[in-house]
Amino acid sequence: MGKRKKAAKKPQQSRQKVPLDTAFTCIFCHHDKSVTVRLDRKEAVAQLVCRVCDQRWQSKATHLTEPVDIYSEWIDATEAAQHDAPAVRPAAASSSRAVAAAASEDSDDD
Repeated sequence: MGKRKKAAKKPQQSRQKVPLDTAFTCIFCHHDKSVTVRLDRKEAVAQLVCRVCDQRWQSKATHLTEPVDIYSEWIDATEAAQHDAPAVRPAAASSSRAVAAAASEDSDDD
Protein backbone atom coordinates (compact mmCIF):
# COMPACT_ATOMS: atom_id res chain seq x y z
CA MET A 1 0.00 0.00 0.00
CA GLY A 2 1.11 3.45 -0.82
CA LYS A 3 1.00 6.60 1.20
CA ARG A 4 -2.08 8.75 1.05
CA LYS A 5 -1.71 12.05 -0.58
CA LYS A 6 -2.43 14.94 1.70
CA ALA A 7 -5.27 17.14 0.57
CA ALA A 8 -4.28 20.64 -0.23
CA LYS A 9 -5.17 22.85 2.68
CA LYS A 10 -7.77 25.48 1.98
CA PRO A 11 -6.78 28.91 3.13
CA GLN A 12 -8.59 29.62 6.37
CA GLN A 13 -11.03 32.45 6.10
CA SER A 14 -10.80 34.61 9.15
CA ARG A 15 -14.32 34.92 10.49
CA GLN A 16 -14.28 37.70 12.95
CA LYS A 17 -17.10 37.95 15.40
CA VAL A 18 -18.92 41.20 15.00
CA PRO A 19 -19.83 42.40 18.49
CA LEU A 20 -23.47 43.21 19.11
CA ASP A 21 -24.43 46.72 20.14
CA THR A 22 -24.70 47.49 23.84
CA ALA A 23 -25.86 51.13 23.55
CA PHE A 24 -29.06 51.89 21.69
CA THR A 25 -31.29 54.74 20.49
CA CYS A 26 -34.10 55.72 22.84
CA ILE A 27 -37.53 55.38 21.25
CA PHE A 28 -38.93 58.17 23.42
CA CYS A 29 -36.30 60.93 23.22
CA HIS A 30 -34.53 59.67 20.03
CA HIS A 31 -30.99 60.20 21.35
CA ASP A 32 -28.40 57.87 19.84
CA LYS A 33 -26.54 55.52 22.17
CA SER A 34 -28.32 56.81 25.26
CA VAL A 35 -29.98 53.52 26.25
CA THR A 36 -27.90 51.00 28.14
CA VAL A 37 -28.83 47.52 29.34
CA ARG A 38 -27.56 45.94 32.54
CA LEU A 39 -27.86 42.17 32.85
CA ASP A 40 -27.79 40.58 36.28
CA ARG A 41 -27.57 36.92 35.39
CA LYS A 42 -27.36 35.86 39.03
CA GLU A 43 -30.70 37.54 39.85
CA ALA A 44 -32.09 36.78 36.33
CA VAL A 45 -33.04 40.44 35.79
CA ALA A 46 -32.28 42.83 32.95
CA GLN A 47 -32.64 46.60 33.35
CA LEU A 48 -32.82 49.07 30.50
CA VAL A 49 -32.21 52.79 31.20
CA CYS A 50 -32.05 55.90 29.03
CA ARG A 51 -29.48 58.37 30.35
CA VAL A 52 -31.22 61.36 28.75
CA CYS A 53 -34.94 60.98 29.50
CA ASP A 54 -34.55 58.47 32.38
CA GLN A 55 -36.94 55.99 30.75
CA ARG A 56 -36.64 52.62 32.54
CA TRP A 57 -37.77 49.07 31.80
CA GLN A 58 -37.10 45.76 33.51
CA SER A 59 -37.41 42.19 32.26
CA LYS A 60 -36.45 38.64 33.08
CA ALA A 61 -33.10 37.44 31.78
CA THR A 62 -31.65 34.01 31.16
CA HIS A 63 -28.11 32.84 30.62
CA LEU A 64 -28.66 33.27 26.86
CA THR A 65 -30.05 36.81 27.03
CA GLU A 66 -28.07 39.58 25.36
CA PRO A 67 -28.60 43.36 25.61
CA VAL A 68 -30.02 43.52 22.08
CA ASP A 69 -32.69 40.99 23.11
CA ILE A 70 -33.80 43.19 26.00
CA TYR A 71 -33.89 46.26 23.73
CA SER A 72 -36.07 44.37 21.24
CA GLU A 73 -38.42 43.22 24.02
CA TRP A 74 -38.70 46.84 25.20
CA ILE A 75 -39.68 48.03 21.74
CA ASP A 76 -42.24 45.24 21.43
CA ALA A 77 -43.68 46.01 24.87
CA THR A 78 -44.06 49.73 24.13
CA GLU A 79 -45.73 49.00 20.78
CA ALA A 80 -48.11 46.55 22.48
CA ALA A 81 -48.95 49.09 25.19
CA GLN A 82 -49.54 51.76 22.57
CA HIS A 83 -51.77 49.42 20.57
CA ASP A 84 -53.84 48.49 23.64
CA ALA A 85 -54.33 52.12 24.73
CA PRO A 86 -57.40 53.93 23.36
CA ALA A 87 -56.53 55.87 20.22
CA VAL A 88 -58.48 59.02 21.15
CA ARG A 89 -58.88 60.01 24.74
CA PRO A 90 -61.99 61.97 25.59
CA ALA A 91 -61.26 65.52 26.65
CA ALA A 92 -61.91 66.09 30.32
CA ALA A 93 -64.22 69.02 30.85
CA SER A 94 -63.19 71.53 33.44
CA SER A 95 -65.53 72.10 36.36
CA SER A 96 -66.46 75.62 35.20
CA ARG A 97 -67.52 74.39 31.76
CA ALA A 98 -69.56 71.56 33.20
CA VAL A 99 -71.41 73.96 35.50
CA ALA A 100 -72.00 76.47 32.69
CA ALA A 101 -73.30 73.73 30.36
CA ALA A 102 -75.64 72.40 33.05
CA ALA A 103 -76.93 75.91 33.78
CA SER A 104 -77.67 76.60 30.11
CA GLU A 105 -79.56 73.31 29.77
CA ASP A 106 -81.70 74.13 32.82
CA SER A 107 -82.60 77.59 31.44
CA ASP A 108 -83.70 76.14 28.05
CA ASP A 109 -86.27 73.85 29.69
CA ASP A 110 -88.35 76.77 31.07
